[in-house]
Amino acid sequence: MWILALETSTDLGSCALWHDGQAVERICPAGRPHSETLLPLVRELLAEAGIGIARLGGIAFGVGPGAFTGLRVACGAAQGLAVAADLPLLPVTSLETLAAASGAGRVLALLDARMGEVYAGRYRRTGDDEWRLDGEIRVAAPADVELPLDEGWLACGNAPAAYPALAARLEAAGLAVQPALPMAATVARLAAPRAARGEGIDPALAAPLYVRDKVAKTVAERLSEGGRA
Repeated sequence: MWILALETSTDLGSCALWHDGQAVERICPAGRPHSETLLPLVRELLAEAGIGIARLGGIAFGVGPGAFTGLRVACGAAQGLAVAADLPLLPVTSLETLAAASGAGRVLALLDARMGEVYAGRYRRTGDDEWRLDGEIRVAAPADVELPLDEGWLACGNAPAAYPALAARLEAAGLAVQPALPMAATVARLAAPRAARGEGIDPALAAPLYVRDKVAKTVAERLSEGGRA
């Protein structure tokens, strides 16, 4: 089975083509919108593999959370391609992608949510490329991110580097930190067994996972925090 995967939840966008346990990945060029570069890379991947969209068993995409504009790019591109070829979609969260790429068994996935906040989720490996989310994906200030109380956890993502106070909390709690960003090859790897089980969704039902609805602070909030209007 061939699986196409798209991941644009952060500034580092990527796409990947998975087949028989192997993934070929392309990175979106820096300094240009993902909306301009993603689909040309997809066409390049398919051309190199010598297949068309119709040969795919499904299209996976990074559903979020992450940068709002980026999430819409991956979701919209995945929907357009899937509708055209009558294919199922396979949404994969950015935090689970971080966990799966880490190589650890228990992962506190932490992604910079901007606006002084962090997306956080705790994941436990339950099998090969199978993960269980403990609780819910949350967005919180660095000081309010809930840390695991037991040992053996790895913190993974870009939030510790973005927020030194969070990095200090993790160090004090004895958690090692692995810098990382979600990548399409891992999205594809997670999606492949789900596609084989027939777990894809109708493209019309696909929607980004924003976690929070608020995209910008008000003028009053920025002024109260010492910022500019």
